[in-house]
Amino acid sequence: MAIEHSDVLTVLTELNCRSNYKINKIAEYMLPELKEPFYLQHEGRYPQIIIRPAFEVFLAEFTAIKGVHAKENYYHSAQMTRFPTRKNKGNTEVHYGMAFSFDGAKAIRAFIHKLISIVKPQ
Repeated sequence: MAIEHSDVLTVLTELNCRSNYKINKIAEYMLPELKEPFYLQHEGRYPQIIIRPAFEVFLAEFTAIKGVHAKENYYHSAQMTRFPTRKNKGNTEVHYGMAFSFDGAKAIRAFIHKLISIVKPQ
């Protein structure tokens, strides 16, 4: 069972992830004490966290976390301005990233900790 938006917000606050802005269905966050952006997509009942496509090389590590599910295709949104762009279905390029859904708070915590360990190795 997927986690709801309010539960995701609680976990991100507990982990000291900083919210920069919210536009329509996308909220930009930064990892604690790092300048690594990620986005929270909250359209519908179950939200997704979107990270930069450069982390695709770590996909197996993310999906090995119990309760973490990678979406099959890239997620595209003009609001994800810190991410790279590519052509999707339209005539112009749009920002994109890798989307993940979660079964619970424990999975989100483990996912964020894994992302931090990749961005800032010990």
